[in-house]
Amino acid sequence: MSVVHRLAVGWLVDHLSFINQCGYEICDSFAHPGGVTHNTSVTATEDCHSISAFAATPSSSDGPPNGPGDAVETEGKRAKMRYVFREEFFDISKPHIAAAPEELLCQGCPEVCLIFPPFISLWNDMDFFCCCFLLILQKRKRKCVFNQGELDALEYHSKVRKLIWEGTLHLVQEGLKSGFLHHTTAKLSCKNNVPQRIVCGLAELCEMAKQFPAVNESDHQAVYLLEEETSSAEQDLLSCVVENSSNCMRIIVLMGQKYLVPPKSSFLLSDISCLQPLLNYKKKYDVIVIDPPWENKSVKRSNRYSYLSSWQIKQIPVPALAAPNCLVVMWVTNRQKHLRFVKDELYPHWSVKTLAEWHWVKITTAGEFVLPLDSLHKKPYEVLVLGRVQGDEKEDLSKSEGVLPIPEHQLIVSIPCSLHSHKPPLAAVLAEFVKPDVECLELFARNLQPGWTSWGNEVLKFQHIDYFTLLQNE
Repeated sequence: MSVVHRLAVGWLVDHLSFINQCGYEICDSFAHPGGVTHNTSVTATEDCHSISAFAATPSSSDGPPNGPGDAVETEGKRAKMRYVFREEFFDISKPHIAAAPEELLCQGCPEVCLIFPPFISLWNDMDFFCCCFLLILQKRKRKCVFNQGELDALEYHSKVRKLIWEGTLHLVQEGLKSGFLHHTTAKLSCKNNVPQRIVCGLAELCEMAKQFPAVNESDHQAVYLLEEETSSAEQDLLSCVVENSSNCMRIIVLMGQKYLVPPKSSFLLSDISCLQPLLNYKKKYDVIVIDPPWENKSVKRSNRYSYLSSWQIKQIPVPALAAPNCLVVMWVTNRQKHLRFVKDELYPHWSVKTLAEWHWVKITTAGEFVLPLDSLHKKPYEVLVLGRVQGDEKEDLSKSEGVLPIPEHQLIVSIPCSLHSHKPPLAAVLAEFVKPDVECLELFARNLQPGWTSWGNEVLKFQHIDYFTLLQNE
């Protein structure tokens, strides 16, 4: 399981362990000097375990590393191998470098590092807010206007700061006691061998999918099942939901690139204009996690990825995909405009009642915040808004056996992946708040999970084989 420690305040989560427990094993295959024999998929037929949406398979013991896709010579003997995610991506041993005082925040105004006295915990929210406001005004030039967005962000931070500080401290202490977190120097690793930018061609694949004939709702092929050792055309894999219903991993090839598909998972690679195949899939989901590409100034300037306006996000057909009492979890940036939009406009539009705000807190392997908690530029936490679909059925899930009510505030504390937008898994932390064997969907996903359906225009991004290392088990 990905949960290392569970306390009343939340969870300490091991993201890397979760990925490596997803069943990326190659069993019953024969390795030859020329390479592992497979076409567009590799399967395993024994020693595989069934995987549900909220429990991953335990992985086998480690062995000597090999490059992704490299052959393991066993002189014709039966080989047992597995792929593991490159641990270098989770080697966050030091906090991110803080901005220098000379750096400009707004037209010549330096960013201020707030330093608080020991009695900060005795302050109330308004004291904290006013102190922040005065400190910033003292450092800013008169021509700089303190805008409403910054005021809103400071006010929100003053309300959640104590919860985040104290809750993270308790979870970190448990992590240090157990040895999961440790005060050590950074490991020496050859960073040049770590692929920082892998060209997956997913944007081209999405454009390609738009050229295929539309699949009507009555079309019998709403699902494409991945079979053992079969060659698949791009059109088959992009025109409908692709499903790996077996207990074994598959490898698919798209535009010459290899991607790992974990057991019991399904996905649709498309953008928001091609959602019909997901509706044709005819599934209703009990859990829907959404991580939309929010619009903001930095995204517009960098042009790194496309974004959606608030109006476009409202068009996502969540009511058509949600089962009665569906739990909806939305990742939201720290911009208060987006948070208000979700709670006051988006969720009511989808008939979703807001239940709670949780926070994902990012720490180093030593238990430090990756950014100063009171940084004025970026925070070491992100917000999740949880809500439940209000349908005709009035079943009280809090009275269901084994299902707990959603707490108003919880922390998910983890060492983040250095790859952009690789969010921590939520399956294990949500397990106690939903019934067993539920149907789960992630929208705007960038990776796959056992037991989940995933959709997005980058849904296979972190499934690329170059993010993994092939190991031979003992």
